[in-house]
Amino acid sequence: MDTLSKDEPTAPSNTPFPSLQDCPAAQRALDYYLKPSVSDEQEHRFFDVNRNINGEEALVHACDLLRCAAATAHESANRLQGSNRDLAFSVVHMIDLAKVMLDRSLDGYPTR
Repeated sequence: MDTLSKDEPTAPSNTPFPSLQDCPAAQRALDYYLKPSVSDEQEHRFFDVNRNINGEEALVHACDLLRCAAATAHESANRLQGSNRDLAFSVVHMIDLAKVMLDRSLDGYPTR
């Protein structure tokens, strides 16, 4: 049973920042960083990568995904005009740059 009523003043605390004492945002921040998590469950993902896949296979699959993304963006860009077309082709260019970087990293693996 709580003996303090809401009208009674609380005793002053020894905090160096008295303005933060009754601040809900400060309390939430402290709770977030200092309180342990309620459960140790792992985050469930809708899609997950097979844990048995090796690095080379993952890079090859990523290259295939980027190739498909570039083809989709290129086809979409062909149906657009003006600045929307330019924007779509810039996406194609960025995808191509990412694919080149992945291809370069695959060069480090021996050929089969």
